[in-house]
Amino acid sequence: MVLRVRQDLLTADEVAELLGLHVRTVRNYVRDGRLHAVRIGKQYRIARADLEAFTGSPAGEASAGRQVEATSIVEVESVDPGTADRVSTLLTAAASGRPDRAQRLRVDTIYDPRRARLKVVVVGDLSATAHVLELINAIVEEPGT
Repeated sequence: MVLRVRQDLLTADEVAELLGLHVRTVRNYVRDGRLHAVRIGKQYRIARADLEAFTGSPAGEASAGRQVEATSIVEVESVDPGTADRVSTLLTAAASGRPDRAQRLRVDTIYDPRRARLKVVVVGDLSATAHVLELINAIVEEPGT
């Protein structure tokens, strides 16, 4: 009797390497039910199809190429609540309505009414982050400056 190892099943270690995560994080995803897996003995096996459903992309693409991200924090002073709300809405819409969804991007805004200060946190790949920073600059730039 010859046993064949199924190529479409991955270990938690392999999934962690593909996703750039710690193996404990992958195991927690499995235990929480976010990532479907089968337990064989004391180890989890994750089907390639389940990994693809979890990540939203083919499993091989997770490790393809070098990934570069930037984190930027922009603080804008002297902002009234209405303007802060409009800027937050515009930036959120710009981040979620991008035609190229392959670019990773997250934009969070925090408004401090006591200081009249808007803080914008941008995390994403370099080109998407640069685009958002240009957008912020265009919004907050005062006429005549």
